[in-house]
Amino acid sequence: MAPLEPTVALTGDTGRHPRAVEPATLALTVALSVLGALIGLHLVTTLGVTANTSVIGALIAMLVGRVSVLGLRAMRSVHRQNLAQSAISASTFAAANALLTPIAVPFVFGRPDLVWPMLLGATAGLAVDAWVLFRIFDSKFLPATAAWPPGVAAAETIIAGDRGGRRAVILACGAVVGLGGSWLGLSMSAAGVAFIGNMWALGMFGLGLLVAQYEPGLLGVNLNAQYIPHGVMIGAGVVALIQAVLLLARRHAERRDPAVPEDPAADPASDPGAEAAEAAAEADPSLEPTVSEFRLRRSLLTGYLLFLGGAVLLAIAGGIYAELSVPALIGWVLLAGFAALIHEIIVGLAAMHAGWFPAFAVTLIFLVVGLLVGIPALPLALLVGYCASTGPAFADMGYDFKAGWILRRMHRPYRAFELDGRRQQCISAVIGCAVAVVVVALLWRTYFAANQLPPVAKVYATTVKAGLTNPHTVSNLLLWAIPGALVQLLGGPRRQMGILLATGLLVATPNAGWLVIAALLTRVIYRQFRGEAADTELSLVGAGIIAGDSIAATAQVVKR
Repeated sequence: MAPLEPTVALTGDTGRHPRAVEPATLALTVALSVLGALIGLHLVTTLGVTANTSVIGALIAMLVGRVSVLGLRAMRSVHRQNLAQSAISASTFAAANALLTPIAVPFVFGRPDLVWPMLLGATAGLAVDAWVLFRIFDSKFLPATAAWPPGVAAAETIIAGDRGGRRAVILACGAVVGLGGSWLGLSMSAAGVAFIGNMWALGMFGLGLLVAQYEPGLLGVNLNAQYIPHGVMIGAGVVALIQAVLLLARRHAERRDPAVPEDPAADPASDPGAEAAEAAAEADPSLEPTVSEFRLRRSLLTGYLLFLGGAVLLAIAGGIYAELSVPALIGWVLLAGFAALIHEIIVGLAAMHAGWFPAFAVTLIFLVVGLLVGIPALPLALLVGYCASTGPAFADMGYDFKAGWILRRMHRPYRAFELDGRRQQCISAVIGCAVAVVVVALLWRTYFAANQLPPVAKVYATTVKAGLTNPHTVSNLLLWAIPGALVQLLGGPRRQMGILLATGLLVATPNAGWLVIAALLTRVIYRQFRGEAADTELSLVGAGIIAGDSIAATAQVVKR
């Protein structure tokens, strides 16, 4: 699908990119961050889910921009609105997923004295999570041109508010459909992402959702109890990791020795698709990645080292060193760092293509691994909390960067403006995360005293205490890793079909699979009538549906 782009100049799209620390922008950023953190805490403790609040932030920033006092009119700039939505969404996911859920694990485990050490470790994990995404977004591994559906929804909402016209009408119609379907209990964002993302990847996502919904009734097998989806994800994740390593290693070898004969199929001169891509990049510089393979490799390696540092910090603060021998402690630190990095990568890949991410299930995989290798209960509980602190904020920042990329991609000169804008977005997101840390530190006692705990934290703690009750867990994981690996290998690193199949199996949202399949069929049929214009129009419809679904999900705060 062709990437969306503004067709006219946008408000504020001149000169230097706005600063994240401008007084008016900073004040709104902090206020929205507090709101986002409170929304996230409420939803994750009552419904067990977290809404993407970026559209809410964009709408509030638009309204503020209509006020002509105290310099608030500056918020009419689409780039300032982008900074605002980046902050509120970062704060929401940070507070709910990256902070409150991890610290609830030791609390439910019966060790409330470890809440503060876990908060320290989770904060470290969150910080590294954000840093890694900032460093590798718009690489060939996580390209800005990929789907990132909620980011498209946020950007199109901002553009519609700025320019109106036919795009705004299409977006609004999609939002009405999304809002109405969500209030009827349907997961409308599933249909929305199917209008935007890669059809092969989302076809596997829909297949996984349908299998998870109907298989128990047809065959009477509880997939999750048998750890079948987890095995599929393990196989797909291992192959995805190998594909990424081979991609980076190959490009590194080509750059070190360009005289080495290459496969003719890999030669751009003999590949019409490569030539077309190069021509497109020359005509539109936003299609050229801004992150080199060298920076990608170095950032992932540095990220792993930083995750190791966070694990060491947690081990010291949580007293793990007193319960493990020196070799066991070293193994715990290495596994914690590895789990945190792989967790964020798998969650990020799923979010990039599907707009959904199975963070809970991927964390559960590492919990099972910890049980299999015999990690004691308390160190395992802290490892699970540390792993859970990564991933969701990583994916959410990817959505926000995608939104910013759409808003900035028509600016000329492009590259300097894009990099500056992404840097300002990162600053706003960091402010949102910092606010989330403060809010969680102040309010966690209130929530936990009222027994308002994230449901997934209860599952983690209960599983750690109970251990593995299914004697066939290992064999099931290994057996079902095979089809997951084969599907991932078949789809290749661009489609991530194995990851998306496993995501559908793990998410298992009722009726969402039918919505995905219906949306994909609509794309195929509508394209026969409208040609290339169908992609842009249906992307707007999908963005509107996601925006409407996000508004409905956030409104649950009022409903509750």
